Amino acid sequence: MYAGTYEKLSAFYNQRKEDIVNEWSEKNRHVQSDSDNNNVINNKVMELLLKKVFCDQECNDDVFMVLAHEAIQSRRISSFNIGDFVYSIKTGREVTQKYLFQINATENEMRIYIQQMNDCFDKFLYFAVSFYSENQNQIIKEKNQFIDSTHKDRLTLLGQMTSSFIHEFRNPLTSIQGFIQLLKSDYPNMKYLDIISNEIEQLNFRISQFLLLSKKELIGKEKVNFPLNELISEVLNFLYPSILDSKVKIIKENHTKEVFLCGYKDEIRQVLINIIFNAIDVLTPESKNPTIEIILKNINDTKVQIDIANNGPEIPANLVQTIFEPFFTTKTLGTGLGLFVCKEIIEKHRGTLTCESQKSRTVFSIILPIQEQSN
Repeated sequence: MYAGTYEKLSAFYNQRKEDIVNEWSEKNRHVQSDSDNNNVINNKVMELLLKKVFCDQECNDDVFMVLAHEAIQSRRISSFNIGDFVYSIKTGREVTQKYLFQINATENEMRIYIQQMNDCFDKFLYFAVSFYSENQNQIIKEKNQFIDSTHKDRLTLLGQMTSSFIHEFRNPLTSIQGFIQLLKSDYPNMKYLDIISNEIEQLNFRISQFLLLSKKELIGKEKVNFPLNELISEVLNFLYPSILDSKVKIIKENHTKEVFLCGYKDEIRQVLINIIFNAIDVLTPESKNPTIEIILKNINDTKVQIDIANNGPEIPANLVQTIFEPFFTTKTLGTGLGLFVCKEIIEKHRGTLTCESQKSRTVFSIILPIQEQSN
């Protein structure tokens, strides 16, 4: 912008500055607050921006960056309305253009004035909105961190309380189980002792699920090598009363050599019990030929796959992934922890647990690493 053009523009602004600022401010009255610190844009910022339009020959980015940051930082970001701010800048541009057309200028000079105005307003708005977005993202990040921290603290406290509470349950159960064994020894023909013992085992199993969530169950435990086939036989023997009562047919297919796993045997045992028990649960006496298949097969020399399939009702597609989430259950009295704990255990043993469900066939697939045995 050559000297004569610049001087004419600057002189006009010095004469009409107050009118321009007042009209701009008046048009923003419906979005302004009684507190200047909470206005979308105050008179000081208006004047500085207009001075850049009318009195500065160069639209330097750094200057607009500082001005925009000042405009946003002086506001309370949490209650700041970016829509009102953009509207205010649009209004300022319209008011400025109106006054520019009042200058006695040539067509070429007017083109320069309009370009100068647009450059200034565009740069100011760009930096202001960018800075606002950064601040908003930071606020959201801090709030999310606070929520996560609070949530974790509550979960930690809940886990500690649950662990303590559950241990108080387990102690008397252990005593009851001990006395049942004594009764079995003294009165081997006494009725119902097996049923009582089995029910306490089931209750103990549920208690272990809660303890596994708090990781307390791992204290003092060591990983061991154990044969998979033997473990499955133990599980089926344990669940035999439930299998018999539900009239479920068990088909076991073994397509592997003797396979050993390394880990916490009782945890893998609980996974198998939980999945098979769930299968028994969905196979009602009314089910046609209720069947559970347990299929073992080698994926390769390092991994084994255990498929536990049942011919019960299909799990809807939208629930297949959700069933592994904590506290999700379709059972009236379910805790929603069974499958979640199973997945946690399998992943802790460097394996995977997945589910596929189709009409009349649902398969839970467990893949675990095989432990090599030295000769």
